[in-house]
Amino acid sequence: MWSSNPIATRLQIKWPIIQAPMAGGATTPALVAAVSEAGGLGSLGAAYMSPESIREAIRSIREQTAKPFSVNLFIPESFDPNEPIAADVAAEMNAMREELGIPVDPKVSRYTEPFEEQIAVVLEEKVPVFSFTFGLLDQRWLAELKQQGTTVIGTATTTREAIALEASGVDMIAAQGSEAGGHRGSFLPDSPSNLIGTMALVPQIVDRVNIPVVAAGGIMDGRGIAAALALGAAAAQLGTAFLTCTESGAHALHKKAIQEIQDEQLVLTRAFSGKWARGIQNDFMMRLLPHDHELPSYPIQNALTKDIRAAAAKNQRGEYMSMWAGQAASLSREMSASELLLQLVAETERVIGRFHQA
Repeated sequence: MWSSNPIATRLQIKWPIIQAPMAGGATTPALVAAVSEAGGLGSLGAAYMSPESIREAIRSIREQTAKPFSVNLFIPESFDPNEPIAADVAAEMNAMREELGIPVDPKVSRYTEPFEEQIAVVLEEKVPVFSFTFGLLDQRWLAELKQQGTTVIGTATTTREAIALEASGVDMIAAQGSEAGGHRGSFLPDSPSNLIGTMALVPQIVDRVNIPVVAAGGIMDGRGIAAALALGAAAAQLGTAFLTCTESGAHALHKKAIQEIQDEQLVLTRAFSGKWARGIQNDFMMRLLPHDHELPSYPIQNALTKDIRAAAAKNQRGEYMSMWAGQAASLSREMSASELLLQLVAETERVIGRFHQA
């Protein structure tokens, strides 16, 4: 049985299918709970949430399901809050603010949420699974999580990152290919050529580590899940596939754009956050593209564009919204999360069944 493997057993889930932890509001408690209740692993993308909001979301998930779920955070990165903003970049963004009718040159009081307070909530709430992105988890947090029985998953985009994560003591690794939507989990700064596709990345990581591997990036249906399992992964993680679900918190314009997208319209950009991310090409990206070399680093640029993104969403201006999506977004479907999960299971079984009959 394809669903009987180390990840399904360890996570106590029926199907080795994980809904990716997409930060920014898409992974509502309703979506997380629905996926877990249907037999997969729902994941809360909590990186941009305040500690108290994380606590409320965790408790809301638990009100809707008694099944295991995951919470994901970003590992803090060093940055200079006094980093100067190039005049051309500031002028272009202020022009957009004027179009949207919001104040120019906004003052930013906080660039990131306090990680130590966020993870303290994760520990206090004793979540079943914790995953992280953009680095290695400090050993004291890893020890505390493991002591209370939480399964810990790290994210890698190269084999070197996977080896470093295994050495740090994580329980599993999410091998994230370059097809993935949004920000990818790269963290070794001396590895610039990290755009390795899922099909090439997964078997290499599987062969180099001795812990279970989750395949992520560009997986949208049962064909992708079966392929991930064939490559040696013990589970598949899908993000964009769940963005168009009923319970998703993605903006209506975002959902519509995903359903109408063509593969050539999905590009990598630093415009919104200062960190490479894959999304649907729009005017915001194109207007800042000539100034790419001048963009502030992450999380400075991410904080500086927050007001523009919020105003654009409020005013139905998709051309200035960050609409993240993976390269296979055109395969998306509109249905409830539980319906999608069951359909993914049925599709996977059909594909595996065809090979058994061959």
